[in-house]
Amino acid sequence: MKFFLASKNAGKIREFERIFASLGTELVSENDLDEKMPEPREDGETFTDNALIKARAGAAFTGLPTVADDSGLCVDALGGKPGVYSARYAGEHGDDAANNAKLLAELDGVPVPERTAHYVCVIACVFPDGREFTVSGFCKGRIDFFESGKGGFGYDPLFISPAGKFSEITSEQKDAVSHRGKAIRSFTEELKKYL
Repeated sequence: MKFFLASKNAGKIREFERIFASLGTELVSENDLDEKMPEPREDGETFTDNALIKARAGAAFTGLPTVADDSGLCVDALGGKPGVYSARYAGEHGDDAANNAKLLAELDGVPVPERTAHYVCVIACVFPDGREFTVSGFCKGRIDFFESGKGGFGYDPLFISPAGKFSEITSEQKDAVSHRGKAIRSFTEELKKYL
């Protein structure tokens, strides 16, 4: 059985390819298509909304069961921001440096006890016959006062999890506690029911 992954993120593609290989199924991405899928408008109010928007668009475009995820950072002192706008918090999509700078500026003067935050990841799977499901994963932590570390991406140089700062721990350590690691493990179990 073939699945389509509605993502252009090379890191996510590699991560999901490993999962699907372990399940004995094939995963294709946009790189495998003859034509590029039009970018769906992610205008949902929640991570679940946006994951489903992408997965439904992928299923409609390819005719294949489609997987998509949406994830981001929610900071308690900012009322849950950046939330669904995590990737474009400073304006331009995927500008990690600008997003981190904006987050630090908005948390200027906020003491340690009030710098709590959590990462969220929602994975959606949509089948051409209309069946669909979502799973989610969360990781609680706090936002540091400065960036450090060379690993990870996005807000990882600022996010301190129970296992340490995401940008300073190994991939294995991160996967064990991260929002995406938890969501992927739930997804793997749920998908088995459909295979």
